[in-house]
Amino acid sequence: MSAFFDMGGYAAFVWPTWGVSFAALAGLILHAVLERRAARAALRRLEDDEA
Repeated sequence: MSAFFDMGGYAAFVWPTWGVSFAALAGLILHAVLERRAARAALRRLEDDEA
């Protein structure tokens, strides 16, 4: 099992890359969720102005 985590001596490059990739994907998901909420709120305001 330790050979897996050692990644053949490249663990110092592999694991940080996984961490950065995970952080980037999490950031993109968070950004998409926040943008969707903002768009829905803007649409709700526009619909309320028409009524």
